[in-house]
Amino acid sequence: MSFELSILDAIQNVFQCSFMDKAMPLVTKLGDNGVFWIVCALVLLFIPKTKRMGIAIAVSLILELLICNILLKPLVARVRPCDVNTAFTLLVSRPVDYSFPSGHTCASFAAMSAILFSKNRLWIPAAVIAVVVAFSRLYLYVHYPSDVLAGALLGMLCGWLACVNTKKESDQY
Repeated sequence: MSFELSILDAIQNVFQCSFMDKAMPLVTKLGDNGVFWIVCALVLLFIPKTKRMGIAIAVSLILELLICNILLKPLVARVRPCDVNTAFTLLVSRPVDYSFPSGHTCASFAAMSAILFSKNRLWIPAAVIAVVVAFSRLYLYVHYPSDVLAGALLGMLCGWLACVNTKKESDQY
């Protein structure tokens, strides 16, 4: 853990400035409860051409919720870096759940991957958002790098599984 704390400290040493202190709390809100991605899925569901992709995003977010937040976080029960290094002043409210894996990152990468595996070019802006949300969790000192990496990988798996599942369902009709 001390190696990961040194990475978080290095991020602060390199990137910390008043702009980032204002921007990163706003960026991280895009991952709060997956609301941004849920809204995206709902919008896509109402467009006939993107309906299946909207379903894939919704399924990926449900998988992410079950695996990441309901199963893994309480099972691993990893304390957050802000609880280990209490000298760091948080720019956001202290999250009440456990650290591993990053739910914000997992939801963002699940939605982005569902778009990617649906073969839609919207995956590019979705990837930018997912990466920036993931970085915000490190900048804000609420996740370790391994939390974010695990969240990204798990999210990509959820997105892929959702696309495989929704493709099979649509092939049956």
